[in-house]
Amino acid sequence: MSDEFFGRMNDPSAGAWITGPCGDTVEFYLVIEDEVIRRVCYHTDGCEFTRMCCTAVARYIVTRPVRDALSVSAATILDQVPDLPDEHRHCAILAVSTFYKAIGRFWLEQGGS
Repeated sequence: MSDEFFGRMNDPSAGAWITGPCGDTVEFYLVIEDEVIRRVCYHTDGCEFTRMCCTAVARYIVTRPVRDALSVSAATILDQVPDLPDEHRHCAILAVSTFYKAIGRFWLEQGGS
């Protein structure tokens, strides 16, 4: 499965990880310049559904201003991944939550801009 966003980043502007209740860990890495998300990478040890949700988040947020990118929600991702089985809907929440955490860390490190 080829995914342009899958992988880790050596020197991101922001990064975060969360391990969900299912045991999957998601990491998001962002390059932010002039308040715009220029590059996104994610890594997960999770299932294909977690990867699908992470890819959907990455596609949604890349090239957007940070404040616009924060409009992504689990519902947004569920719309983008319509074939997601009900028992894997939590994957959308995990992917979005990890992105939010990365932005929160970025703002803390920037002094709360």
